Amino acid sequence: MNNRLEGLQPERVFYYFEELTRIPHGSGNTKKISDYCADMAKAHGLEYYQDELNNLIIIKPASAGYAESPAVMLQGHLDMVNEKTDESAHDFSKDPLDIDVDGDWIYAHDTTLGGDDGIAVAMMLAILEDQSLAHPRLECVFTIDEEVGMEGAAGIDLSMCRSRYLLNLDSEEEGIMLSSCAGGVRYDLQLPVRYAKAKGVRADLVISGLKGGHSGAEIDKQRANANILMGRLLFRLDLEGDYSLISLEGGSKDNAITRTCRAELLVDEEAVQTLEKETADFLAEIRNEYQTVDPDIDITLEFKTAQQAQILNPLDQEKVIFLLMQAPYGVQAMSTDIEGLVETSLNLGVMRLTEDHFMMRYSIRSCINSRKKLLCDKLEYLIQFLGGDFTFTGDYPEWEYKRDSNFRALLADVYEEKYGSKMQVQAIHAGLECGIIGKKLPGIDMVSIGPDMKDIHTPQERLSISSTARTYDFVCEVLKRMQN
Repeated sequence: MNNRLEGLQPERVFYYFEELTRIPHGSGNTKKISDYCADMAKAHGLEYYQDELNNLIIIKPASAGYAESPAVMLQGHLDMVNEKTDESAHDFSKDPLDIDVDGDWIYAHDTTLGGDDGIAVAMMLAILEDQSLAHPRLECVFTIDEEVGMEGAAGIDLSMCRSRYLLNLDSEEEGIMLSSCAGGVRYDLQLPVRYAKAKGVRADLVISGLKGGHSGAEIDKQRANANILMGRLLFRLDLEGDYSLISLEGGSKDNAITRTCRAELLVDEEAVQTLEKETADFLAEIRNEYQTVDPDIDITLEFKTAQQAQILNPLDQEKVIFLLMQAPYGVQAMSTDIEGLVETSLNLGVMRLTEDHFMMRYSIRSCINSRKKLLCDKLEYLIQFLGGDFTFTGDYPEWEYKRDSNFRALLADVYEEKYGSKMQVQAIHAGLECGIIGKKLPGIDMVSIGPDMKDIHTPQERLSISSTARTYDFVCEVLKRMQN
């Protein structure tokens, strides 16, 4: 197998990162990558704890001269978001990622790269094996399923940990130190539906070409969501023509802005021209609306010969369209404390018709718990009013800003000394595991950093080589300064 990252520095960081890309490790499939890290700890004689969820804690004793220094926790997550282009035949359950280098950037052909958060795992493994580094006691925490509700962080036992400081390595912009994040929850709405048989012209309707992105980090960029656009289009077609829904499906991750949505319709031959015209008019309108932030939106409508199909009951179809038009979406409130920070939002990441219900899956985020609860209440009220129900999972707390942070001050000093510029302190609307860990270890002083990454949670994801090198060097220097 080719070693595409051979020769990149720091060598061991990129060695481990490439090794990780060869191990399928999407959310819910983390046993092999957890075992790989545990085997590394075993090979180096390090104390480790691996739980039944596949969470892992590896402990490295303090180096000479640091025995009295407070312990530091390094933390990142083992799972990645599995997204690929429509043309890709990649099987995330068994195929290694096909990675490559383009100038300063590492990417994967036609899939997500897993830099989020594989580069954190790689940096921790490199630090754990390096006997030349100076550092206090290190407690490296590898959690699972962060991308689907932070299930690992919620379930991990940290009672053996003595850390007073936490350096989370799950950020995507060098030079920025995160000190607060939103809390969140995943909400599923389920509406019972019925079907009947009918005959007509079958039509395949596809919305594609959207940029997508992370529903926390990119929700403020006002990019289009294919599920929301499909709801608008179905409503428009319902007003202007006559059709029945056969199938409807969009998205695969609640925390990814949906890039593609598909619907199958059954129409009378007399309605074909009307649907073609209205679809073309709608495409022109949304291309105008999103010409700056999402210029490549496309809609295809293809008709097939007349045939029989199972169609959605007309009343249930009306409820589905009503839900898509009325349920809230996107940024709901901006922070009044931190300029430019999204306070509250929700993303319709997944929706689909099954044989007995219509499902909508949301990722809800807010740095104010009562606002998060308000959105939950709205969705519950709406779905129950229509005769449906809801479930929720992955409810995680917000990470509140700590006004006086010795750890934050140390990182700021080290950064300015090394690079001659001030490190920015920011809050983020995306969720981090710091809020959960902070609840388990009261009083722990936390910050989050990471190297430059672009377009995470999309097949265009990229990781900067030079930024990774600087970030790794910076982390090692911070650990060295922890002696006093």
